Amino acid sequence: MTAQHDFSSHRLVILGGGPGGYEAAFVGAQLGAQVTIVERQGMGGSAVLTDVVPSKTLIATADAMRRVASAQSFGVRVLADDASTTADLGVVNSRLLELARDQSSDIHTGLERAGVRVVIGEGRLLDSSTVEVSRPDGSVEIITADALLIATGAKARELESAKPDGERIFNWTQVYNLKKVPEHLIVVGSGVTGAEFASAYNLLGTRVTLVSSRDRVLPGEDADAAQVLEEAFARNGVTVVAQARAEAVERTADGVRVTLASGESIEGSHCLVAVGGIPNTAGIGLEEAGIKLNASGHIQVDGVSRTTATNVYAAGDCTGVFALASVAAMQGRIAMAHLLGDSVKPLQLTDVSSNVFTSPEIATVGVTERQVAEGKYQADIIKLDLATNARAKMMNVDQGFVKIIASRGSGTVIGGVVVAPRASELIFPLAIAVTKNLHVDDLAETFTVYPSLSGSISEAARRLHIHL
Repeated sequence: MTAQHDFSSHRLVILGGGPGGYEAAFVGAQLGAQVTIVERQGMGGSAVLTDVVPSKTLIATADAMRRVASAQSFGVRVLADDASTTADLGVVNSRLLELARDQSSDIHTGLERAGVRVVIGEGRLLDSSTVEVSRPDGSVEIITADALLIATGAKARELESAKPDGERIFNWTQVYNLKKVPEHLIVVGSGVTGAEFASAYNLLGTRVTLVSSRDRVLPGEDADAAQVLEEAFARNGVTVVAQARAEAVERTADGVRVTLASGESIEGSHCLVAVGGIPNTAGIGLEEAGIKLNASGHIQVDGVSRTTATNVYAAGDCTGVFALASVAAMQGRIAMAHLLGDSVKPLQLTDVSSNVFTSPEIATVGVTERQVAEGKYQADIIKLDLATNARAKMMNVDQGFVKIIASRGSGTVIGGVVVAPRASELIFPLAIAVTKNLHVDDLAETFTVYPSLSGSISEAARRLHIHL
């Protein structure tokens, strides 16, 4: 039997109520610690209130429009004189912001039920065991702790020559101010955020131009997956301006002008600047508490989320490990388990699965084909197009694929890619295989439903078997 420890006198303060913070709070409370969580805007942080939840709700709306628009290819007839679809963006944005607030409220209620004390206010460290909280009413509270977790997240990076105004020029937290679908949206940045918004607004009926400083969209993702997305963009009318760096964005009389490094310019009705994030680590007393930051301002942590200060941990975007809510949450859980003596496994970045919520979606896990090409891993790779999948044909899906990467010699699944509708769901069996070191035959010999998109995962695994 595992020894039971009494942590009821262990005082834990968490700075930041995003996924890293609130997941850590739940674990800390479950293990018996006295937990206080300090958050300046609302539980869930920016992930719930201004980032992940709102953007993915917008994308879900765009996907609904895609399905309606393609209904006639299934033989479905819309019984109306005008069969076109339009998006009421005011209603869409009102709904997604209400959903975000509801989710935040649910998290807040759940924390309080778990015995966590929630404090709304701005927190800063006085030292490695003391937090000063400035409340919205002007009052100040000093909270002492036996251990701290820093989970302050990140904010949108802004360019000096492209300051967002929330009317024509936006960062990703401001686009929900829009009441009407933009006539022509210029998206600066071809990473995950830029690609997702470009895909969503294109499906909502906006003319979209995507400005990429690299030679392709999603330069950090699987090259085959990025190519599928570029083909989808071309088919749907998204203009991609590659190898073009935006130097400035300015208002015009009735829109915006984006000036490129080449001297050329692009004019549109609105502009979304999506050029990465900056950690929220400045001015909150980290250095004074002995917490080291790297050159980008991110907090240095080890595999169990410890910082360089005794009994201070950190989780989420402020650490710069992976800008994913799931990673933040895992870092927070690992930190609490380590701090409070529960069983713990250090964070394994090769186990992380992620998804790009474009149309089609792009999901990945584990080792990449690029890493194999660079000689970091010896592996066999199989790529199976979904065009041959019976369920895909029924769903009128003619783009996408399943890719499995298996360790050469052992046949252990070490990576995978899925490009398909709901790839975020389909990646899960591959994520299990990577995390649990399953053999390709374990996937190949597992029953799948016929017909199903997941059947292509099993088929790809069977094809890998002959190479071993």
